[in-house]
Amino acid sequence: MSTWVWIVIAAVVVVVLVAIVWSALRAKRRRQLQDTFGREYDRTVEQAGGRRAAEQELLDRKKQHEQLDIRPLSPESRERYVRRWQSTQARFVDDPTAAVAEADQLVQEVMQERGYPTKDFERRVSDISIDHPGVVEKYRTADGIARASERGEATTEDMRHSVRHYRALFAELLETDDDVENVDDVSSRDDGRVEAKNVERLR
Repeated sequence: MSTWVWIVIAAVVVVVLVAIVWSALRAKRRRQLQDTFGREYDRTVEQAGGRRAAEQELLDRKKQHEQLDIRPLSPESRERYVRRWQSTQARFVDDPTAAVAEADQLVQEVMQERGYPTKDFERRVSDISIDHPGVVEKYRTADGIARASERGEATTEDMRHSVRHYRALFAELLETDDDVENVDDVSSRDDGRVEAKNVERLR
């Protein structure tokens, strides 16, 4: 065969090899993003209208997050926040609207102390989606209910779900779970106390 034929064959081989390598790299990057973001990956793909735009957005989130200096809480801070959470949970029985607002504020305070920017909700969600992808959707739901609560459009059960979702993120930010009381535990305990008072009144 003539020289130019060999050149064409070589060029085709190079193009094929480059395509294979490029495809493999994209597949690897996609797996890494899926592992990092979990369900958030699928949600972003759906909202962005395609994988390419979604993956670029997620990569941008990672680059932005790499600029942060995320710090663990001191044992003293962790204990203080646990006590405040217990107070917030107890408040839910008498004033669920206030409890939701306090839970939201507590989450933001912990985030700020650990080094997260907190001024913008979408930025908070972006950073949380990297470090705590398993609870980022719960955070969105909790915030949506909190906004509805401010407008007087949330039921008590809605607000219970909101506090429960805030608790999931709060526990992860504190890197603990056992000490962070669940709103259902508090409500059940207080329901029992109220029932006992009612029984006493009937005697």
